Amino acid sequence: MNIIDKQYIVDENNKKIAVQIGIETFEKIEQILEDYALFNLMKGNSDSDLLELNGALKYYDK
Repeated sequence: MNIIDKQYIVDENNKKIAVQIGIETFEKIEQILEDYALFNLMKGNSDSDLLELNGALKYYDK
């Protein structure tokens, strides 16, 4: 696992209030979250939602 380079933003009491990360790191995290969500959506899809080839061709031929 990679270490995330981060900088903390603190208030006047030196209390951490935010984290700043590089755009490349953010984009990697965003892609991982999207992939994870899509995987879980596909995994949770029931078999009844699947179309056979002919059914799919008719459905998308609208």
